[in-house]
Amino acid sequence: MNDFEFDDSRLLSTTLGENEGEDLSLRPKTLDEYVGQEKVKENMRIFIEAAKKRGETLDHVLLYGPPGLGKTTLAGVIANEMNVSIRITSGPAIEKQGDLAALLTNLQDGDILFIDEIHRLPKQVEEVLYPAMEDYSLDIIIGKGPSARSIRLDLPKFTLIGATTRAGQLTAPLRDRFGVNARLELYTNDELEQIALRSAGILNIKIEEEGAAEIAKRSRGTPRIVNRLLKRVRDFADVCADGIIDKKVADMALRRMEIDELGLDSIDRRMLRSIITNFRGGPVGLETLSATVGEEAVTIEDVYEPYLLQIGFLERTPRGRAATHLAYKHLGIPFPENTSDQLSF
Repeated sequence: MNDFEFDDSRLLSTTLGENEGEDLSLRPKTLDEYVGQEKVKENMRIFIEAAKKRGETLDHVLLYGPPGLGKTTLAGVIANEMNVSIRITSGPAIEKQGDLAALLTNLQDGDILFIDEIHRLPKQVEEVLYPAMEDYSLDIIIGKGPSARSIRLDLPKFTLIGATTRAGQLTAPLRDRFGVNARLELYTNDELEQIALRSAGILNIKIEEEGAAEIAKRSRGTPRIVNRLLKRVRDFADVCADGIIDKKVADMALRRMEIDELGLDSIDRRMLRSIITNFRGGPVGLETLSATVGEEAVTIEDVYEPYLLQIGFLERTPRGRAATHLAYKHLGIPFPENTSDQLSF
């Protein structure tokens, strides 16, 4: 497993499993269908209308935020709203300058090129992208040595949409060339409930509002997870109940999958318990914590930590990670009265 691959076997992972690619029918097609991210949606609506009114291509867009929040889906929505085609690829898939040149030269005027994990573009490929984004041209070197010469190819005017979970790893020259920067935030429980009800309708799943709410509150603020849990709870409803997902069935199914009322699974609880019992509540360094729980440091940082930080169970300090009194309470462990030695940063 390399630094940027996550464990697909984890039910609450925000990555896609081999047999659980997001059902394309669940993806919204328009901004009106897209649930949540209201500020981003309203701004994008204005940018799209302005571009269409002027008869221009949309400026380049950078979408960033935790995984599973709908960056790829939003790119498709933007393409539909602009009435243009979209080509989808990822940073690791573009290994050579020629790969990028082939993608760019096959675009039509106004088309959208979506690059997921754009922070993983090779350096030499990224440098070719600069003139393509600014001047809609491509500089190609023909030949080698003294006889080498450069030619410039004109490209159709296109929109690049880049998506990343690690905006800080983008180089400044690349980041500055995006005209629109949009951060996607974790969803509220109400928004996730709407997504669960919408997905259930599309998949012909019988579900009550209370059942959808129960799934939503355990989905860690992530639409990808709410859709995944909805399908697994449906399995329990079909086999262990009458096929209808209500609050009782959802609670039973999620408990059997070891997902508690706040959306924490066995790995989250093991990580918090390790900080509390092995390191007196912390702080503990990321690499040490990674070795203790047997998870990659980048997995802890990108998958587990954002939600634990949001709900106040974890603190990130200069000396490492520390569990808060809320984590102690959730795990049923008495909070030590004197914690000044651990938490005096």
